[in-house]
Amino acid sequence: MTNRKIILYIATSIDGFIADKNGDIDWLGTGAIEETVDTSYEDFYQHVDTVILGRKTYDQVTTSLAPDNYPYADSISYVLTSQLRENKENIIFTDQSVVDLVTKLKSEPGKDVFIVGGASIIQPLVENDLIDEYILATIPVILGEGIPLFHPIKRAVTLKPVSVNLINQIVYRTYRS
Repeated sequence: MTNRKIILYIATSIDGFIADKNGDIDWLGTGAIEETVDTSYEDFYQHVDTVILGRKTYDQVTTSLAPDNYPYADSISYVLTSQLRENKENIIFTDQSVVDLVTKLKSEPGKDVFIVGGASIIQPLVENDLIDEYILATIPVILGEGIPLFHPIKRAVTLKPVSVNLINQIVYRTYRS
């Protein structure tokens, strides 16, 4: 095994949703007040060379959020999908299970692996204790309904709190397994 960590870094509403009921994330800017420069994401991302995301999340990033500037171009991206596409530069479309992929990546040399989402990618990793670190950025909004960060699991997963930071109205909580 290497020291490569599998890290979930994700924004969530106060009530635990990662997207609204329509799958939209336009609420992420809610309550954001730029009081100070927030470099927490950049500080995290400099230790990453691989990202994993589901096809729906990939499509959302490439069609709505950043259509002209793929934000993970400097890393290897694994897009998990049953609708295989032709690979692009640094983007690999695969129907491999996320558990098998993460297990393989964890044994290979490299920087940390960023789990981007969505929920269907996160769930099997939680159930199989494959996430080493959870960084949850809580946005000050209650959605009431939407796509939950976590779905019911068969057994409890106990984490160790590492830090809590408040930056520009966003609460960052870090946990390790």
